[in-house]
Amino acid sequence: MSATAIAVKEVELPVEGMTCASCVRRVERALAQAPGVKTAQVNFATRRALVAYDPAAGNVAGMAAAVRAAGYEVAENKPAGAQNEAAQTARSFWWALGLAVAVMIGSMALDAVQMALPMAGGHALDPLMRWMAPLNHALGTSLPWLGRVGAGALRWVLLALTLPVVLGPGRRFYERAWKAARHASADMNTLIAVGTGAAFLFSLVATVAPAVFTAHGMPANVYYEAVVWILALILLGNWMEARARARTSDAVRKLMGLQPSAALVIHADGSEAMTPLRELQPGMRVRVRPGERIPADGVVTSGASHVDESMLTGEPTPVSKAAGEAVTGATLNGSGSLVVELKHVGSDTILAQIVRLVEQAQGSRAPIQGVADRVAGIFVPVVIAIAVVTFAVWMLAGPAPQLLWAMIAAVTVLIIACPCAMGLAVPTAVMVGTGRGAELGVLIRKGEALERAQAVTTILLDKTGTLTEGKPRVLAAAPANECSQDELLRLAAAVERHSEHPLGAAIVAAARTRGLSLLQAEGFASAAGQGVRAQVDGRITEVGRPGEDAAIPEEWRQRGWTTVAVRIAGASAGLLAIADAVKPEAAAAVTRWRGWGLKVAMVTGDSAPAALAVARTVGIAPEDVEAGVLPGGKLDAVRRRQQAGEVVAMVGDGINDAPALAQADLGIAIGSGTDVAMAAGNITLLGSGLGGVTTAIALSRATMGRIRENLFWALIYNAIGIPIAAGVLYPWLGVLLSPVVASAAMAFSSVSVVSNSLRLRRWRLAPPVSGAAPRASRWSASPLPRTAEPRGNQYDAKAN
Repeated sequence: MSATAIAVKEVELPVEGMTCASCVRRVERALAQAPGVKTAQVNFATRRALVAYDPAAGNVAGMAAAVRAAGYEVAENKPAGAQNEAAQTARSFWWALGLAVAVMIGSMALDAVQMALPMAGGHALDPLMRWMAPLNHALGTSLPWLGRVGAGALRWVLLALTLPVVLGPGRRFYERAWKAARHASADMNTLIAVGTGAAFLFSLVATVAPAVFTAHGMPANVYYEAVVWILALILLGNWMEARARARTSDAVRKLMGLQPSAALVIHADGSEAMTPLRELQPGMRVRVRPGERIPADGVVTSGASHVDESMLTGEPTPVSKAAGEAVTGATLNGSGSLVVELKHVGSDTILAQIVRLVEQAQGSRAPIQGVADRVAGIFVPVVIAIAVVTFAVWMLAGPAPQLLWAMIAAVTVLIIACPCAMGLAVPTAVMVGTGRGAELGVLIRKGEALERAQAVTTILLDKTGTLTEGKPRVLAAAPANECSQDELLRLAAAVERHSEHPLGAAIVAAARTRGLSLLQAEGFASAAGQGVRAQVDGRITEVGRPGEDAAIPEEWRQRGWTTVAVRIAGASAGLLAIADAVKPEAAAAVTRWRGWGLKVAMVTGDSAPAALAVARTVGIAPEDVEAGVLPGGKLDAVRRRQQAGEVVAMVGDGINDAPALAQADLGIAIGSGTDVAMAAGNITLLGSGLGGVTTAIALSRATMGRIRENLFWALIYNAIGIPIAAGVLYPWLGVLLSPVVASAAMAFSSVSVVSNSLRLRRWRLAPPVSGAAPRASRWSASPLPRTAEPRGNQYDAKAN
């Protein structure tokens, strides 16, 4: 590492007080100015900030101070969550609603009284109350004693009913607006506070000093019902939004729910006792009875059974497990009993890692979010300016009494324009989409990967372990220099037993199948793309690519079998032929991708004959096959396509795929591959099938479709609603919105955006239709039969 290299860390901060998309921009700007911070991304839906920083120059305390300086707070612990937030907001809403109903009845009574006064008019200037005139009349007829109550007394009663809402459930909006104003900013709370505050103060003056209006020939109207109903409806929207956001995290809750609460631990004396999951330690032995879930990752020490690993791989067929085989926590044991020695527990298990990936993905931000954030950053000041202009126009050109008309129009503009829907449009869809992907065995690391996947034009495939099963077997041997077949296999297996490569595993399996004892090897070493070597019985033994002068049997070449050369002290000991079967779903997947208009190509370290044999089987054109390339060649293949304007998705599973996976616009790592490959990919498939690639691309298209729909409706709502609220239709149609109607429309816009995103929770991959784009439906794929003739690859010691 160079002296200038910086060890950047990431931290996730729960931010309290954010209420709209403009808050996101303000918090991000504040964090970006904190010492040591490199990048900061804030997710409005999860109320969390992901910050990358240099620990040598900054710390969390400095970030928290910057957030506080911007008018927000960093919670010391995790926030209560959307579920608790929804419960708290529900209580506030029901309180406000009860008082709102009482205020509405009182306002109708006041209207009935004021209708009999010489200066009649009541609320006729408020469109909503004008529409309710028949109810006012009915109330006066059914309760004639209300007519004997003075208008002044009713105003004081309404004030007494309104104050608990303003100072109780509605107080949060005014406090947040004041905090934003102190920091020279404005947000959704500013619009609500200014709108309802203006109506409340106007009504307060009419209650305390009605002569201010009557002396100038104006009725002393009050608008308390507008204030309480606006606050109640906004709280209703917040409640429904919180409930909907809580549902976006269902995927994580479902994953966590797969864990058993306790395990049957076998103690050293042979006794057994149920032990809480949190108390398990590596090295403990646990008994997993039939039908129970395996508590943590480990290795079977005794017993035999079949384990349902569908939560991990997506494959419905249970996998046979016996002594010495690894098992994964949260998978379901079948009819047998197993004793498992725990290797990884708690946060180190595969399930915990999956949950972390999903949470990170749900908290990440797609690039398209930047557009919405930039708009939201200037939205509130623009709306306030529009409200001021609206007020001025109505004062200058509106009908008498101009002040009342101007106040109604300006307040309605402020209320209807709250940018909640815009802030929720992208993150809620990302949360639901990535969560749904996890349920389907597709781990999407960041929202950015969703956006990239839907734009892919070319899918570049590795061969071994990607298009093929990656489980080859030795089919033939050609010993040389007086070395027997068994000796050749024993020597190769002695070296390969230290390798993780599937071809090496095939050699070891073949030796064991023939009952050969494995020799000891020392000084094992590997070279990516060349082979492996070790010292066996005092001699350097190498297993890897055959040289150009190797006498490979013509039959092996024609069948595309892998050829592995074994050399002892530099001299040839012979050749081994290995074959690998094409995955049964590979041809169907390639056909579907091409039907979507995608270009499909293969790049492999294999020889051309073997690569072309697989290409013919799955339907890849010969001109789209690159064979005999080393890891750097795969990287170059991705770059060439990118320079030609293609958006490239690289699919691979080996160490030598990692550079290409990292370079590609979208790296998709097969879950059965190496940790290095999975770390380099943007998307990880938990199973080994290519159906996961199809699911990832189709899901990304569906998610981006929801995001575009959300942004469209959020923007069109404001584009249409604000002018109507300002009164542009009044001169021709006499249409002017009430502030109460505006608050209901504003709440509905946020809920509709979240509800549209939640549709992704039921997303299914559509049946394949030639030439059709993916759509939401249930997928039932029929795997193709395996090719009868084995196909192979030229041996590469670290995965082709």
